[in-house]
Amino acid sequence: MEERNRRICMRLCLLLLIGCFASQIFASSDPIFHESFDESFDGSWIVSEKEDYKGIWKHSKSEGHDDYGLLVSEPARKYAIVKELDDPVKLKDGTIVLQFETRLQNGLECGGAYLKYLRPQESVWIAKEFDNDSPYSIMFGPDKCGATNKVHFILKHKNPKTGEYVEHHLKFPPSVPSDKLTHVYTAILKPNNELQILIDGEEKKKANFFSDDDFEPALIPPKTIPDPDDMKPEDWDDKPKISDPDAVKPEDWDEDAPMEIEDEEAEKPEGWLDDEPEEIDDPEAVKPEDWDDEEDGEWEAPKIENPRCATAPGCGEWKRPTKMNPAYKGKWHAPLIDNPNYKGIWKPQEIPNPAYFELDRPDFEPIAAIGIEIWTMQDGILFDNVLIASAEEVAELYRDSAWKPKFEVEKEKQKAEDAASGVSDGLKGFRKAVFDVLYMITDIPFLSEHKEKIMDLIEQAEKQANLTIGIIVSIVVVILSVLIKILFGGKKQAKATLEVAEISNNKESSEEKEEQNDKEDAAEQNDKKDAAAPPRRRNTRREN
Repeated sequence: MEERNRRICMRLCLLLLIGCFASQIFASSDPIFHESFDESFDGSWIVSEKEDYKGIWKHSKSEGHDDYGLLVSEPARKYAIVKELDDPVKLKDGTIVLQFETRLQNGLECGGAYLKYLRPQESVWIAKEFDNDSPYSIMFGPDKCGATNKVHFILKHKNPKTGEYVEHHLKFPPSVPSDKLTHVYTAILKPNNELQILIDGEEKKKANFFSDDDFEPALIPPKTIPDPDDMKPEDWDDKPKISDPDAVKPEDWDEDAPMEIEDEEAEKPEGWLDDEPEEIDDPEAVKPEDWDDEEDGEWEAPKIENPRCATAPGCGEWKRPTKMNPAYKGKWHAPLIDNPNYKGIWKPQEIPNPAYFELDRPDFEPIAAIGIEIWTMQDGILFDNVLIASAEEVAELYRDSAWKPKFEVEKEKQKAEDAASGVSDGLKGFRKAVFDVLYMITDIPFLSEHKEKIMDLIEQAEKQANLTIGIIVSIVVVILSVLIKILFGGKKQAKATLEVAEISNNKESSEEKEEQNDKEDAAEQNDKKDAAAPPRRRNTRREN
């Protein structure tokens, strides 16, 4: 009897353990937050009423699917919408997964498609006043405009010594997929201070929050800093070389001798037409019937090349060509010698950094709301399946059940369209790999001066397949030119052979402001297209 009771008791205990284990499994499979947008967002997500945000959000189906999402419906607009969570989500304990889907149905030339995970507000916060200044804990997602093409991950971390919130940007983030398919973006924050960025479930970036190589600026400030009050002594000589004070210019050194002189041995070619001009009036030109001499001035026929000069060695007054002057020496300079008073490069002394602190784990702020605050020149951006979970398996489950079926349908449709246009899978995959590498190359430090020009070339190549090879060659030429000048150009700063527009290096406190300026320029160009065209200018002579 006792044996029977013991067995019954053991079975009950085993069932209890199984039940507890099962409850843990089911509990961990539940997301902390999930928004599928199957139902209208009215009343759940709050649209900002700030004056700048005039973009209209719509509850719309994804193209080719019955699945609904949150749609950016108009181009060249600012958008802001926010969802307040029932309870703030703590990021300090265990693993946290942030995930959402975005589909760029009309592509993305200049705009953002990222989410902001807002921290609790210090005072009473009104969701309808959500804007660019609303403080966030994490900003995550794709952004592309001008020289920017990246999947952002920005952590706003509070310095416990100064109380200041500092933006820490992930270095070398992955680039934004260039197609119009649905993609799912995942950020995994692990308790070992590791960060993983996935795109479509594939790891694209792994980083450590405390690594100086992964975040800019580093999460932990340096222990010491240059003393701002330390001044270089007046008698400090930091010139390693000086002009030789004992050197004397040679007596036969002629500084006034020209670099080039006329070639006295040159002779005028036989058949040179001295009396023929290089250009003549076009004999076939006719004065336009609507030409008004009073309004347009006296009409003159446009010029053409003199046909007689085509068969002659030359026309017009003949002048002797020039040649290098063998007596030319240029301005004399004393040779350089070692400076006997040289003390080295002066640097201020290091002092303890008052902002330095130590942490075992980032002091993540809780997530109290999820917001989308963007300025985009494209419409058709669709957000869906916004997820916060405490287990990677939960995010994977939603990718497999919600994202993957849509993606597979879109991919097959894209394959059919590519096949119809003669683009093979292999070629498309090769082009994607090439562009991924090119976008990573733009982040190389010594190319920073030319980044904007190279990005423009890459974007042209993406849009026009027939230009891809030529543009890639151009980019390689630029890179090689810069490398050669760095290696052999002495102290002069290397400049690429291509003419590159000057880029302002005055960094603002936030990368968002820098990107916003790009988008303002794009918006301004968009507005100029609608401006009235200037009146026709009449040319009195042919412009060559």
